[in-house]
Amino acid sequence: MNSLSDVVVVGGGPCGSFSALKLARFGVDVSAFEEHGEIGVPSHCAGHLSINGLRRLGLYPLPAEIVENKFYGAIFHSPKGNKFSVRFSSPVTCAVNRVLFDKYIARMAEDAGACYLFNSRVQSLIIENSHVKGVVVRDKNGTEKRFLTNIVIDAEGISSRILRETGLSTLNRRMLVNAVEAEVENARNLDPEVVEVFLGKAYAPGLYAWLIPKLDGRAKVGLAAKTGNPKEFLQRLVFKHPAASQKLRTAKIRSIYFHSITLGGPISKSYWNGFLAVGDAASQVKPSTGGGVIFGMTCADIAAKVVHEALQRNDFSSEFLSLYQQKCNEKLSFDTSFMLRIRKMLNSVPDDKIDNGIAFCTKLGLDKVIDKVEDLDFQGMSFLRLLRNPKMVTALFYFLFLYLSANP
Repeated sequence: MNSLSDVVVVGGGPCGSFSALKLARFGVDVSAFEEHGEIGVPSHCAGHLSINGLRRLGLYPLPAEIVENKFYGAIFHSPKGNKFSVRFSSPVTCAVNRVLFDKYIARMAEDAGACYLFNSRVQSLIIENSHVKGVVVRDKNGTEKRFLTNIVIDAEGISSRILRETGLSTLNRRMLVNAVEAEVENARNLDPEVVEVFLGKAYAPGLYAWLIPKLDGRAKVGLAAKTGNPKEFLQRLVFKHPAASQKLRTAKIRSIYFHSITLGGPISKSYWNGFLAVGDAASQVKPSTGGGVIFGMTCADIAAKVVHEALQRNDFSSEFLSLYQQKCNEKLSFDTSFMLRIRKMLNSVPDDKIDNGIAFCTKLGLDKVIDKVEDLDFQGMSFLRLLRNPKMVTALFYFLFLYLSANP
């Protein structure tokens, strides 16, 4: 039995590493177990992040080599090719190289004093008297070791394998979508200042497809689908979509990978005796867009603060650690509830009504309203502020009409 550190973090992704970074800066003895031999590999995300979100986390500006592009807005395409554009006066999002981004967070955590153990897969939790007391870890040679600790922070990702051992409810599997992400070259007629979004069940049932230009001439293209084969939907997007095909028909795929995204909103309870869950494991992901980096790291920051206080009090009970859930709910609950309703509404609207909705937004001039949005992450609060504008109220009633007419 090894007594390793005060806190063990399971997973070296951005949420796990951000937890480790914040704890190390508090002077906490923290160790992170990463099952792979290298941080950030394999990559599981397009890396499209809001600049304000990164700034709130104290991570912006990022080193230049990490940032692949900055964007002033987006173009939303309907299944039949109608489009609605929003452009801001300054960059609002950026594309990052996820491998370099993840390494950057981990390197800062190491510099602050966190210890990383690679090729170290956490096999299970050590649970005694209904308290998490440590972890069982298997190295690349298959050797298992047991490590004692005060608190385990579970940042293992969407598998939720470790989380299930605590008896906590895991993410809503009915709200999972399967994503495909490809990097392509030779795409045509791309506006490097905007990302492009392609809506509709014909191409991405359950979410949407995206096209993210890079400054090196390549682009990231991907989609997520609740049903069917995402690779087949990608082929349909590239060759059949009236707008996407004009840009991607001649493109060559240089890399491709697959992953799942949780859209069901945060799990109801992400704490137990000696245990907290952060990031995808706790489903801390925006249901509207599937973006989880900013939300997950926001909760990782909260987790570190609560764990630091727990160590000072020497209290690792579920009762005290419930403070983590309380603070996460205060931060995210309203916005995730709003985005979940938006996601369910969009999923129930047929493609022809999406065409009508995109055309209506353009005709109404809604872009001149949305370009006043200051926060792309906390979308519920942003929406409330937009309702002060009569055009937004008109759009709300119009989309409510589309929803009701599609669901009589």
